[in-house]
Amino acid sequence: MAEKKRNAALRPIPGVRRSTTPSGVTHVRTYQSGQYVVVGNHLAQHRELSLTAIGLATHILSVPEGTPVDIRSLADRFPEGRDRIASALRELEAHGYLARVREHTESGRLVTRTYVHHAPVPDRAAAVAPLRVAGRPAPTTGTRDRRPEAGTEVTGTPREDDQAPHRDAPEPEAGRKERGPRDRRHARAVALLAGLRRTDERLTLSQRQVDRLAPAVAAWFAVGITEAAVHRALSAGLPEDMPHPAGVLAYRLRAMLPVPLPARRTPPPTTGVATGPARRSDPLQNCDGCDRAFRSPHPGRCRECRAGRTVPGEGLCVA
Repeated sequence: MAEKKRNAALRPIPGVRRSTTPSGVTHVRTYQSGQYVVVGNHLAQHRELSLTAIGLATHILSVPEGTPVDIRSLADRFPEGRDRIASALRELEAHGYLARVREHTESGRLVTRTYVHHAPVPDRAAAVAPLRVAGRPAPTTGTRDRRPEAGTEVTGTPREDDQAPHRDAPEPEAGRKERGPRDRRHARAVALLAGLRRTDERLTLSQRQVDRLAPAVAAWFAVGITEAAVHRALSAGLPEDMPHPAGVLAYRLRAMLPVPLPARRTPPPTTGVATGPARRSDPLQNCDGCDRAFRSPHPGRCRECRAGRTVPGEGLCVA
């Protein structure tokens, strides 16, 4: 008699091959004739990029040219907030997958174009073009031409919001030790702008927006305005519909900048040193000789009568 098995054999899943690995992922591949994007393993398995940055890069690579990929559009498209999306974009820029370049159009408008690279650019600065007029060749200098390399795809419509050029590299430690009042005002301005979202979450600003607005806030500090007054001027009475919070703040900082206080007048210098309380004037007395009024602590005759200078026949002293 054959031995009975306690567990029946598992039925194979239709359309799925049996895996030879004991655990882990099993690829169930399906042929796709179209509507797909090729993503290199250098991006999908990047050791230093966050999962948000890898997913965001995959999305940007999959959209057609001209699709808006600024922070506001991506925040409307995905559940992640603007802070996470802005951080992911900075990661992609730092590793050479993304470059945002400001350009002047033929009409003079300043716009931002986003260049996405299917392969990372080793030198990120080599992929960033200088500020130029759209449709015209970039200015050449003694160094290599810094226009985007051939084959670089351009995605995103020209939009100015949430975009700005990178700041220069941070100053060395020796330079930070010698910061003057202007640098301290800049640091206070950055802290104030970053803390505006505690009052109104719509005032959540990106690092580029903070860097762009900080000099205007420092100008308020330079004329003697306190941090509380600047915070109140920027956060009070905001409109309900505010699609561009950074633009609203920039307008208020520019249009409401107070004038500097006039210099205080210095008191005139004293000619003498007072040794005691001011002496009161003597009371008026009527002269017993000429009946004219004169000041004296006691009644009697005036100085002219005492000297004998009177007008003959009138009995009055000469004034």
